[in-house]
Amino acid sequence: MAEIKIQLRQTAPSTSEATVRTHKFFVDRPAAKGGADEGPMGGEYFLAAVGGCFMSTLLAAVRAREAAISNIQTEVAGTMADSPARFTAIDLHVSADFRDRELFEKLVQIAENGCIMVNTLKGKIDLKVRIGAAV
Repeated sequence: MAEIKIQLRQTAPSTSEATVRTHKFFVDRPAAKGGADEGPMGGEYFLAAVGGCFMSTLLAAVRAREAAISNIQTEVAGTMADSPARFTAIDLHVSADFRDRELFEKLVQIAENGCIMVNTLKGKIDLKVRIGAAV
């Protein structure tokens, strides 16, 4: 079974430095939550991971088909609940410049089916992928 590992180490009272392959980044809390705001919170990285996984899979699908689609953007919104704090829903809103909406919809579906994060969350959280109008 494949495995992905990252390392985290404390660098300040509320800050950790994460190392992924050759990349380093900080994880922290906003000042309003007792942090030093040295980096996004874990939950923000979680949403970025969902969107980043989806986008990289979508971009690969577009590139593999040499599709005339550009300026692809995805906005990721997470709906939260308390006690315990958690995401209850995630919405990905995808837009791009395209002429062939049917092709774009097909590629979005391919990305949705191929993304590790989306596949992990399906059936566990309300996750929706929506396509906006052509830009």
